[in-house]
Amino acid sequence: MALCTVFAVVIAMAQAVIARHRAASAADLAALAAAGRAVHGAPAACGDARRVAAAQGVRLVRCAVRGDVADVTARARTGPFSSDIRARAGPPTAVPARAIPASAPTPAGASAQALAPARKPLPNGRPPGGVP
Repeated sequence: MALCTVFAVVIAMAQAVIARHRAASAADLAALAAAGRAVHGAPAACGDARRVAAAQGVRLVRCAVRGDVADVTARARTGPFSSDIRARAGPPTAVPARAIPASAPTPAGASAQALAPARKPLPNGRPPGGVP
């Protein structure tokens, strides 16, 4: 009897986790789909988000598009459990110049040395990175 109870609890926990993961992945994909169509207006963007969520077997509860950013909430049901997950997607923010590594491709007409941050020589007089 105790083993059956433990088994039932484990199955219930697994169903809750599965519902959460399904809702999260569907919400992420729906938000990306809506953000990709945001330039066509909120009805078109939310329509794509609903189709993507339905293809995942999940229901889209809420969809809002403000500018280029889409904000959606998806609901997944597994057994007696349901999970609502919110996701947002939009264009990436600009990366500061200092965050770009020196080995990154350079724009046409610019040299890697011009874009790379200035490196101070090591105390032994050699440049950093072990290059003589």
